[in-house]
Amino acid sequence: MRELIFDTETTGFDPMTGDRLIEIGLVEMIDRSLTGKHYHQYVNPERAVPESAFKIHGLSTEFLKDKAVFSEIMDEFLAYVGDDSVLVAHNAEFDMKFINWELENAGRPILHKKRFIDTLSIARTKFPGAANSLDALCKRFMIHNAHRTLHGALLDAEILAEVYIELLGGRQGGMDLSVSNKATAVITQKPREPRHFPPSENERKAHAEFIKKLDNPIWNS
Repeated sequence: MRELIFDTETTGFDPMTGDRLIEIGLVEMIDRSLTGKHYHQYVNPERAVPESAFKIHGLSTEFLKDKAVFSEIMDEFLAYVGDDSVLVAHNAEFDMKFINWELENAGRPILHKKRFIDTLSIARTKFPGAANSLDALCKRFMIHNAHRTLHGALLDAEILAEVYIELLGGRQGGMDLSVSNKATAVITQKPREPRHFPPSENERKAHAEFIKKLDNPIWNS
């Protein structure tokens, strides 16, 4: 299964009131293993970046003014996302809203909500009543994020990939982890064939010599 763990940065909270996407970062995971491949793009929002937003992500109007607008990177983005990959985000509804607004504004079909998994929803189910921000989950799972002084889409996507794995039970061998469209984790144990590791003749001899050196072992009491 191909999953794209992603994050976005924006000029604000609502594209319907004029806010725009300014950065998107995705990291690729196949069968719950990171492949090392990623997609990252800054986007010219064609508007000023408010100071309140700049304080969060550090992306200024000046920095973004020579970047491509979304319609210019749209085909590349859609090609990377593909037709059947699963998109994983923290508070996915927020990111989905901005991406789909940009796609719809460019006359393209939107990405269906069934393709999105929300790690915030998973965390709230797993830890009801607890703080479930990305920083709080990093602290809970002991994931290093000291380098995260500002929000950045690609950095946050990389951190979220680690959090996502932990939310689904961690990197446990022999476990098959899957997620339904409602973002609930399903964990099933794969049967494993019995494995036999008989000691070699040299190991038997070494063990016998070791036993001889023991003074009044407890099994003789």
